[in-house]
Amino acid sequence: MKILLVEDEPNVASLLHRNLLELSHSIGIATDGLMGLDLILSQSYDLVLLDIMLPGMTGLEVLQELKARKNNTPVILITALDTTDMVVKGLNLGADDYIVKPFKIEEVVARIEAVKRRTGRPRDEEEVYKFKGIELDDLAKKVYKDSREVKLTATEFKLLKVLLQNIDRVLSRENILDMVWGVQYDLGTNVVDVYINYLRKKLDDHKPDKIIHTVIGMGYVIR
Repeated sequence: MKILLVEDEPNVASLLHRNLLELSHSIGIATDGLMGLDLILSQSYDLVLLDIMLPGMTGLEVLQELKARKNNTPVILITALDTTDMVVKGLNLGADDYIVKPFKIEEVVARIEAVKRRTGRPRDEEEVYKFKGIELDDLAKKVYKDSREVKLTATEFKLLKVLLQNIDRVLSRENILDMVWGVQYDLGTNVVDVYINYLRKKLDDHKPDKIIHTVIGMGYVIR
């Protein structure tokens, strides 16, 4: 699943990001409410894990804005606010579930799966990505280029999957770092550029038919 985590506590964000990545989910991260709302409205997510006490815009305000704009992305509120009134308020505003901190990661995973079953999103659309001769099978963890299998490391696989989930959408290096490596990574690193070059070599992605493009000063895009 493609999940957006809207959370301003680095330790909580890191814990969720690491565990959900291990389950092969694709994770985006926003650290305040305004950023989270912008990402939900501009990109397509299967699920949002939304904290309530956020800077800029609270989680409940984000949820209200989504419903006002007829955006039905499933939302699980995940917060330290554990009163019955707050739980009822969150659910009445349209949240699909409510998790109280501190939580067990197993509970979060189970609730994500429950929301996924209720929203009825088809698995096939999430597991195979195809574009211009490249095929990524997320279930089998295999990649093919022109029907030839290409051996990728786990990180290269995650990077290619993120790019394929955002065809024609320019992703900044910061976006890619968040989605592939996590918020705790040093933003001063050139690791994204290094791994893009690894991918290009393994996919034999060169001019004139290359699909991974550098957008100078902005990031990378598959098109």
